Amino acid sequence: MRSYQSVIILKPDLDEAQVDQALENISGYIKDQGGACLKVDKWGKKRLAYKVKKNRFGYYLNIYHTCDNDKVTVLEEKYRLFGPLIKYMVLRLEESELARVMAKDEKEGEASESANKDEVKKPDAEAKSDEEAKQVDSVPETKTEG
Repeated sequence: MRSYQSVIILKPDLDEAQVDQALENISGYIKDQGGACLKVDKWGKKRLAYKVKKNRFGYYLNIYHTCDNDKVTVLEEKYRLFGPLIKYMVLRLEESELARVMAKDEKEGEASESANKDEVKKPDAEAKSDEEAKQVDSVPETKTEG
């Protein structure tokens, strides 16, 4: 099986529950073709560069998945017939590209965990920086003529 990236634009008038339902349908299409969803990114509602099917905005989804090579055309046909979908693009990924994306996702997870740990330490750092700022403010300014 090969790795693919599907970038999907949904209609802008969908609410969060409808977007989740559409995502379930799309992941179902992928599983019906023998694939598996590896990673899903919800990019949110964004302005389109030009009108597509009379829509100026769209809700973006980025799905990394696997699929058999000969089943991609069937998957694209399912995308084409799916009502809430405005536009889609399916890209084949090299294994190195997929590994980079998955590694980036793991690093972001580790970064968020370390950020949570830093939040506990942050008030002390802010107190020190406030004291340093007061000390800097109390130093008289000297004028230099140049």
